[in-house]
Amino acid sequence: MTMRSFVLLACLVVAPPAIAETYDIVLEGGRVMDPESGTDAIRNVGIANGKIARISAEPLKGTQVLDAKGLVVTPGFIDLHQHAQDVASGRLKAFDGVTTGLEMEIGVPDVAAFLRQKQGHSLINYGTTASHPAARAAAFGAPLKDPFLVAPSGPATNDPASPEQLLAIEKQLRSELDAGALGIGMGIQYTPGASRLEVIRMFRLAAERRVPVFTHVRSFGRVEPGSSIEAISEVIGAAAITGASLQIVHINSSCLADGNECLALVAGARARGLDVTTEAYPYIAGMTTVNSALFNPGWREKLAVSYEALQLPDSGERLTKERFDTLHASPEAINVLLFANTQEMVDSVIAAPLVMIASDGEDGHPRNAGTFSHILARYVRERGSLTLMDALRKMSLMPAQRLERSTPSARGKGRLQEGADADVIVFDPRTIADRSTYKAPRETSVGMKFVIVGGVVLIDRGALVADRFPGRAVESLSTHP
Repeated sequence: MTMRSFVLLACLVVAPPAIAETYDIVLEGGRVMDPESGTDAIRNVGIANGKIARISAEPLKGTQVLDAKGLVVTPGFIDLHQHAQDVASGRLKAFDGVTTGLEMEIGVPDVAAFLRQKQGHSLINYGTTASHPAARAAAFGAPLKDPFLVAPSGPATNDPASPEQLLAIEKQLRSELDAGALGIGMGIQYTPGASRLEVIRMFRLAAERRVPVFTHVRSFGRVEPGSSIEAISEVIGAAAITGASLQIVHINSSCLADGNECLALVAGARARGLDVTTEAYPYIAGMTTVNSALFNPGWREKLAVSYEALQLPDSGERLTKERFDTLHASPEAINVLLFANTQEMVDSVIAAPLVMIASDGEDGHPRNAGTFSHILARYVRERGSLTLMDALRKMSLMPAQRLERSTPSARGKGRLQEGADADVIVFDPRTIADRSTYKAPRETSVGMKFVIVGGVVLIDRGALVADRFPGRAVESLSTHP
């Protein structure tokens, strides 16, 4: 034996054995599915310090080992359209697989206060846009009061803004963006007094600040002027001439019978380089406040429906003209279900490849509790109109991609990859299902075995872990250009 060989042998003898890393959590033996890379394989997932640290076919050592055999392991769902931000709704969202629920359609009147109130008190991740309806109401001297998301029908919704009021709206929105808003939320149908120029100015501000506009478009139905097609064309045009990114919310309920035509408009805009995206929820009824400007005169003609299409969510009461008139004049915020769509059109829109899923979640509607499980149960397992991977893509990756150009932290979400945020769900594809209905809208979904938010186990073997609030704010750039 040469001297060199002896030294090498001695080093091997005295060298300490390699110590396998111990992860905070190991998900063992699940079907790991990542919609960005296309990974679909049995793997072990190691989580450490709030991140996905390792994905491996080899065994991993963990302080906490969770058995995922026979289950699907995937990124937590991102709901871009979650109005209800209370803890009870957060619980419903967690059982539905949602690890991030953002109020993006309308936003909130005071972003700083919202973020402050949620910190340390949220089950799931949170965030919001700056609210154009709230800024407009304030400019008209009628600031919003809880629980109104938009002003009741009146001058602040129906009248055009003066040049001075427009400047006040823009100043308020800039302040809210500085406070951490993730975009600008517009409910144009709820502020019909907003001129085309006012809309364009809000889009210009969004483009300047490099944040998206999330908007409920101006109108619905087929009556011209004011059809769904015209409303979609207005916001696509505003995006085209300003360069703003645009998310058209709930295209299912904004376009109704013309859902596929509206999707063709979005597809055409995208094919020509515009950053336009859209979303839908899988229910035939919408829900809004009965005293909003959406129900200004002419709404029945636009929708070709009777007063009976309106239903109070808690009592199930169908409205008459007399009952509607009373409620519409009320100073209180009163929610109402609006049955105006068909199951055939909803099914068609949900299956469209460019449509992501968002719940429009509000207390009193089954979509608040069951949207995402409903997609997996109805469209994947029962109808087969979506593959499991496509459904996961619509509910995790696509929403993350909508945000990531203006919100760098979103690049760590919507993926099950090493280095991504440990927002992970584990569910049984054979039993996942929604249980919420119009009569019982607060029933939790079933089939979600583990839900992990930021590396913290929130749902463990189908049960919510008490006194854990791992939700964190989704961070924005919050900087001037």
